[in-house]
Amino acid sequence: MKLVNSHLPARRAAWFSFLTLSSFLFLTLVCSQPTSAGPADTLRVNPALEELFVDPAFYSVLEDPTGRLTLDDVRQPARYRQFQAGNRLPTTTMEHPGAAYWLRLVIRAEGQLSQHWYLEMFDSHLNSVAFFPADGAAPTITGSDLPLLTRKFPYKNFLFRLPLQADQTQTYYLRLVSSSKTTFLSRLRTEQPLAIHFQTEYGLLGGFYGVLLIMVVYNLCLYLFIGEQTYLRYVLYVLSCSLVFLSEDGLGFQYLWPEYPALNELIVAGSPILLLLTFSYYARQFLDMPQRLPHFDRWVRGIVFMSVVGLVIDAVWLHSGWGFWFYLLPYGLIYYAAVRVWQRGQRTARFFLLAHALVAISVGFLILRKLGISTFTNTATVYSMNVAFVIEVVVLSYALGEKIKAIKDATIRAQDKLVKQLRKKHLVQGQLVDQLQRNQELKDQLNTELEGLVAQRTDELRQQSDTIAAQNRELLQANGLLALQSAAIEKLNTELQRDLQEVKTARVLSKEVDFGEFSQIYPDKDACLSYLANLKWAEGYQCRKCGHEKYCDGREPHSRRCTKCRYVESATAYTLLQKCKFSIIKAFYAVFLIYTHKGNYSSQELSRLLDLRQGTCWSFSQKVLEAMRRRRHAPDFDENEGWTHVLLDATSTEPEESVATETMVQE
Repeated sequence: MKLVNSHLPARRAAWFSFLTLSSFLFLTLVCSQPTSAGPADTLRVNPALEELFVDPAFYSVLEDPTGRLTLDDVRQPARYRQFQAGNRLPTTTMEHPGAAYWLRLVIRAEGQLSQHWYLEMFDSHLNSVAFFPADGAAPTITGSDLPLLTRKFPYKNFLFRLPLQADQTQTYYLRLVSSSKTTFLSRLRTEQPLAIHFQTEYGLLGGFYGVLLIMVVYNLCLYLFIGEQTYLRYVLYVLSCSLVFLSEDGLGFQYLWPEYPALNELIVAGSPILLLLTFSYYARQFLDMPQRLPHFDRWVRGIVFMSVVGLVIDAVWLHSGWGFWFYLLPYGLIYYAAVRVWQRGQRTARFFLLAHALVAISVGFLILRKLGISTFTNTATVYSMNVAFVIEVVVLSYALGEKIKAIKDATIRAQDKLVKQLRKKHLVQGQLVDQLQRNQELKDQLNTELEGLVAQRTDELRQQSDTIAAQNRELLQANGLLALQSAAIEKLNTELQRDLQEVKTARVLSKEVDFGEFSQIYPDKDACLSYLANLKWAEGYQCRKCGHEKYCDGREPHSRRCTKCRYVESATAYTLLQKCKFSIIKAFYAVFLIYTHKGNYSSQELSRLLDLRQGTCWSFSQKVLEAMRRRRHAPDFDENEGWTHVLLDATSTEPEESVATETMVQE
């Protein structure tokens, strides 16, 4: 019985998705019947009509693989007879991206028309569109590869005015080129329905993007106040979806980047890839996949990565138009993961399943349009993704709130459980205190009895103690004399060691130290680096890249690594010894000699003492002299300061690129 109940939520979700899909398909079938317009291949308009859907039976198509045919060429009888009716084509799409397609419309105006008629092409991503009026006027050449200014009407879709004449039959040609598969869907409208359509369409789209903006601001504020990363991931997902819609419906090219068609092509190709990345980035954390399904989560990440690679290859090199198939597998895996997470007890996953069930239906309609199946194509199906996404945004925003509320409730329950445990602990502690008090009473009683026995024994021992005390006094006097002698000897040793150190230091300061004696103070490279590091960071460590004050030891001796940005700074970085080419012990001694002789120390003598080339000694002497000069002009200069302060000069050095490159090479 327990096993059957565990599958009930999944069955209910499946039935709900099936009923939703069936209802949506039924409504679409009812709304998708095309409007009849007249005889076989001629569109007939009259004053009683206001708009007309261009059914495939009322236009003819000629494919030009070479792209070199002109209007005069396609009007030739031989070419004219090659046009095929749209309803007789294998598919009503432009099957070969990059090829030119000539679209022929024959329209007859019956009676005197009171309004102007316009032809609207639904696909805003046609790369090149050339409209040839029947009256022989100059053609209108535009397309998504050209700026919006090339269109006579600054509209997201391609809109052309038809100069129809009363009781005349006119033939219009359009030359279409697209880099992806698309349909020939279009509609004829008069001025008044067109204006009403503009108001309705832009009003709905404005409301749609307004909802998206509100949700972005709302979830961003929640992230800033709460700090929950899921809200930030959701904001990125909504922004990428907005970019997809702006590129898909053409509003982005109309309002945001009308003068940059190349940018429009880049966004059209790249926004779906960004959508896949942000969706997987958000959905995995919302469903807690790394914690609940760790092995499956690794598979999802791998599939998403391979799908992104496939989409990039298709967008950059293949241009097959079938890139949308790369979305099905990662989306399907994430939806399956949501079902499993729901079965394992995460209640908010049901909102995820509900929201993306509607999105999956709208994506199905989009795929049908991409495949050239226009049976279900109408206003409801074209904008079904917008409606589904608004519902998804609202539902998932509510789901995020429910998830945070569930986490809060779980935290409160954990706190209540902890409070109960603390109360039990206090009760046990009270019982323990009572037991200790009883033990103390027993202890006091026992002590009283023992005191009587001890008093008796004490009288017996007092007499013996008097004898021992007399002997102890004699021993104490002797120990006192020995202690005084030991203290005097220890004091004398301490004074001798201090005097010896002071003598060495005095000799260093009085220029009487040779290199051998100097090496006893700084015996090796580690001692020099240790002294330099302590001198350099005497007032505390602060990262030069980010200003952080916490550090750990680097791989190089006495180097320090920032715990925030991982920047490593060695002891010699930004000092006079940075990038020094000989032993640091010799460098210390050279600085000591030059400083104590106030710069009056020849490079020949320095070369002889340090066993280095004179040119190396001269170059290093110049650096030390320049550092001494800058030090004397420093605001914090003290005439009594030691020679080691010169080591911290870093004006003449450049910042180190890596600690590994800063080595001390003994010449």
